[in-house]
Amino acid sequence: MAGKGIFTKLKDGLSKTRTNIANRVDELLKYYTEVNDKFFDDMEETLILADVGIFTAGKIVSAIRKRVKDEKIGNISKIKGLLKEEIKIILSTNDEDYPDKWPKVFLITGVNGVGKTTAIGKLAALYKSQGKKVLIAAGDTFRAAAIDQLEVWAKRADVELVKHEQGSDAGAVVFDAINAAKSRKVDLLICDTAGRLHNKKNLMNELSKLNRIIDREYNDAYKEIFLVLDATTGQNAISQAKIFNEAVSLTGIIMTKLDGTAKGGVAIAVKSELSIPIKYIGVGEGIDDLQSFSSEDFVDALLEP
Repeated sequence: MAGKGIFTKLKDGLSKTRTNIANRVDELLKYYTEVNDKFFDDMEETLILADVGIFTAGKIVSAIRKRVKDEKIGNISKIKGLLKEEIKIILSTNDEDYPDKWPKVFLITGVNGVGKTTAIGKLAALYKSQGKKVLIAAGDTFRAAAIDQLEVWAKRADVELVKHEQGSDAGAVVFDAINAAKSRKVDLLICDTAGRLHNKKNLMNELSKLNRIIDREYNDAYKEIFLVLDATTGQNAISQAKIFNEAVSLTGIIMTKLDGTAKGGVAIAVKSELSIPIKYIGVGEGIDDLQSFSSEDFVDALLEP
C-alpha cells in the first residue's frame, strides 16, 4: 500500500487542533447571521482557546474587522476565507527559503522533554533521503542516556555520530565533529546541545560557547540555530523561545508533537510574537513524519474540513 502524501499526513496530524479551531469557527458561522461585535468577540475567544494567544488572536480579529469595514463585506460566509488569509500573512512574513549553500550546520537547542533527540534523528533521515551526507554531534553530554538515545536515532537514520563520554566537554565534541565533517566532506552537521544544566545561566552560557566554536571553526558553513518546541505545552513554548532567542539568536523553530495536541495554534502565536520562522513540524511518530513547514499547507490543513 502506498504511503500517505505529505499534505494528508499534515492534515491528519493537525486533526485535534483543527477540531479546536475550524469546527468552532464553522459553528460560529452557522450561528450568526451577520458580522457584528459579538461575533468578533466569539471568534477571538475561539482563537485564544486554541492557544493562538491573547495578543495574536486580537491582532488577527482586528485585521479581519478592518477588512470587513474597508471592503464592505456583509456576507458572513466570507469570514473564514479572511481568517485563512490573515493567518497565512502572519506565518509567511519574513519567511525565506534556505539558500542552496553547502555545507550546512544546524545547532539544535531546547529543554529536555520537547522531542529534541527525536527531531535530530528525523532531520538526519530527511536530509539523508535527499542524498545528503549527514553527521550528528552528540553535544548533550550532561543528561544521562542522551548520547545513547541519539546513537539509536543515528543508526535508524543510517548516519554517523561523533560522541564523547557523558560528562565531557560539549565544546570538544562539537570541535571534533566539525573537523570530522570537514575531512569527510559532510553536507550537513547536526549538533545536539544540553537541554538542562545546573541553572538557566549555565545552559545559556554553554549554548553561546558552542555557537562561538561553530563561528570560529566552521565559518564557511551555512549555520542555522533551531529551537525545538513541544506544541503540547501551549503558551509556555513562547516563554521558552524568548529565553533561548536572547542567548543565541534563533533562526528557526522546530515544532514537535502537533499530532498529539489541540494546542497547535501556538505555532501561529510563536511566529506572530517573536518573528522567528517555523522551519519544520512534527506530525507523527514515524522517522519520516518531520516536514518542512509550509504556511500555505499548514493553514489549509488547519481550516479546511
